[in-house]
Amino acid sequence: MAAARKQKKVKEFEDLAPPEDRPAAGQVELEHRILEYVASTEYQPMKPRGLARAMGIARDEYGKFHDAVRGLMKAGRLVMGYGEAITAPAPVGRIQGVYRANPRGFGFVVPEDSTVHADLFIPPGQSLDAITGDTVLAQIVRKKQGPRLLLEGRIVEVVERASNRFVGELEKENGQHFVWPDGNSLRVPIFVGDVAAKAAKPGDQVVVEIVQYPSATTQARGVIVEVLGKTGDPGVDVRSIIWQHHLPDAMPEEALDEARQAIRRFDPDAQRTERLDLTSETIITIDPVDARDFDDAISLERRDDGTWELGVHIADVSFFVPEGGPLDAEARKRGNSTYFPRHVIPMLPEILSNGVCSLQEGEPRLTKSAYIRYDSGGKVLGARFANTLISSAQRLHYVQAQQIIDGDPDAREGIGEHVVQLCQDMDELARVIRKRRLQHGMLVLDMPEVELVLDDENRVIDAAPADASFTHTIIEMFMVEANEAVARLFEGLQVPALRRVHPDPDDPDLQQLRQFLAVMGHKFPARSNRQAIQKLLDSVRGKPQSYAVNLAILRSMEKAEYSPKALGHYALASSAYCHFTSPIRRYPDLAIHRLLDLHLAGKLKTKAQRKNAPSEEVLTELGKHCGYTERRSEAAERELRMVKVLELLSQRVGDTIEGVVTGVANFGVFIEVRKFLVEGLVRFNELPDDWWEINQKAGAVVGQRTGRRIAMGDVVTAKIINVDIPARQLDLSMADEQPQQRPRAKARTSPGKRRRKTRAK
Repeated sequence: MAAARKQKKVKEFEDLAPPEDRPAAGQVELEHRILEYVASTEYQPMKPRGLARAMGIARDEYGKFHDAVRGLMKAGRLVMGYGEAITAPAPVGRIQGVYRANPRGFGFVVPEDSTVHADLFIPPGQSLDAITGDTVLAQIVRKKQGPRLLLEGRIVEVVERASNRFVGELEKENGQHFVWPDGNSLRVPIFVGDVAAKAAKPGDQVVVEIVQYPSATTQARGVIVEVLGKTGDPGVDVRSIIWQHHLPDAMPEEALDEARQAIRRFDPDAQRTERLDLTSETIITIDPVDARDFDDAISLERRDDGTWELGVHIADVSFFVPEGGPLDAEARKRGNSTYFPRHVIPMLPEILSNGVCSLQEGEPRLTKSAYIRYDSGGKVLGARFANTLISSAQRLHYVQAQQIIDGDPDAREGIGEHVVQLCQDMDELARVIRKRRLQHGMLVLDMPEVELVLDDENRVIDAAPADASFTHTIIEMFMVEANEAVARLFEGLQVPALRRVHPDPDDPDLQQLRQFLAVMGHKFPARSNRQAIQKLLDSVRGKPQSYAVNLAILRSMEKAEYSPKALGHYALASSAYCHFTSPIRRYPDLAIHRLLDLHLAGKLKTKAQRKNAPSEEVLTELGKHCGYTERRSEAAERELRMVKVLELLSQRVGDTIEGVVTGVANFGVFIEVRKFLVEGLVRFNELPDDWWEINQKAGAVVGQRTGRRIAMGDVVTAKIINVDIPARQLDLSMADEQPQQRPRAKARTSPGKRRRKTRAK
């Protein structure tokens, strides 16, 4: 047992250039390093600045690195693909891969060949009749743009269809039945013949299987394979989204059988001799009031010398889900749980996620525990890890825990003094940790959140601001600290692990952010860092422009992803970070738990033993898969939320709403409805009568007759004029009154601005 509680200290290529053009020997070596790095199978395309960071190029060497990259691009040995990402040149001719369409008309082909690192950009009009998910053959087109060699392509053949089934409402017009598919993956009607075979009627939400894909000369045709119910009936929207996003639903019987067997074998008393028994300690859970699974619990010891020891106890899912079985295969396939309003598609069978893996109050439960020691200033002194057995002393929800901390006598009624003291100590330590993390550069974006209010039939009837109690931050800080501690452990052991990485923003993204902020009247230093972003965020907190600034900063950042690469986590100001704290709902956490098991069993001590751990190649593929399932779930969750809000707003056509301008395009102005956090579009013919000049660089439109200016960050009043639920579209018109504007810096007009003339209605 002492071993389980042991403490870990925290702490060549040929030069073909003419003699006069040949780089110096040091430059040749640098070019060789770059080519070797980019050619590795684990390399993911990144912008020059990110590549330099990944290769460990020092700041004072970046000039040489930049010159080397430019030279390799000029020689055609490197190319800059879409998004200014550096990659090795694709083979001349054609590549096969999976097509991903963008609603704006363009798309990408993700190559099947692992030696081709970059996705191939497909311009509008060059996608043939391919739709998202199709396996396609694309012709590579190389274009010279200044010193850069750019790649794009055109699809010449659809090799295999990813899906031939779509969801939409059955309609009838001029004696013909057809289905308009929901969403934006296929925006043409699918004509159907025999609707009687499935007893489908106009107004039903149906699944239609395509038998003839649309082209320039043919219509899309299909047959109805399933009727989901009447469009608008309770539950039909959820079933439609599940079909549309190809989400798993029913759990396979073999996975359920394995879960039942694991539960039958579970004997908590037998585990007392195998694990560190913490059932007599004060350990609590704090979760949302409607939570059904509890995968994290907290203990905290305050010592006489002023130090703390935080215990983060995470449900030991790996005990019940052995690697390689049908239960593990299904969990890996799903990648994560998907959360809809009042409906969950779990990664694990609910008999596990809501049962023996859930840290329910008063029940003995198996956990993996991370103990982290701090000095009085919140500095990490060390960490240790163990397989443990706990029994939660109290199940609290966020508001209740906040009331206990605030001294509310009603909230404290029936709560033991030891739990009250624990909550107060948690509050104190979390504030110290947060202060330390902020000093190190952690970024906290102030993005509004709302909770949808549903009726008994799961229809949205209202929305309210989400609870903002500090107890949310308490748990967040402790989870971040535990995730970091586990990542540091594997880094110290020099064992590959699936990290959660968030690359630093690249210079072009920061330059765009800098230009946008200048228009809004904010100075942003040329050599910006986290502290500069923190200062900016603090300066706009609570002001009308706060949302636009926070959104612009968010868009300037890369998306976090799973990778074994040591790229760090920019937003958290963390050099080593992984996901450890949610194995019930995320497969990467389960993978980390299994790696921790190897460590606790003493199987990672030697170089030979470390071969038991998954390789970087295996982890890279797992990271790609889990990233895909994560994005799929996020898209489905976001779309269902949009559908439910649009259903409500469809009953309020003609009403006025308050919103914030979030974008300007050459076809209109985007407005986020503040109450529901959904985006609508004001097309130019719905703006007040004027000559409107568009300055996309400044994120604004300006009326030349009235001088009225509408720009990102403005709070405006708009009217709902149309709601198209199947197309997920909210159309608005701008009210006549002036938006709430702010002082702005003077900016030169863009030479590329466009004009739109609108007539009074």
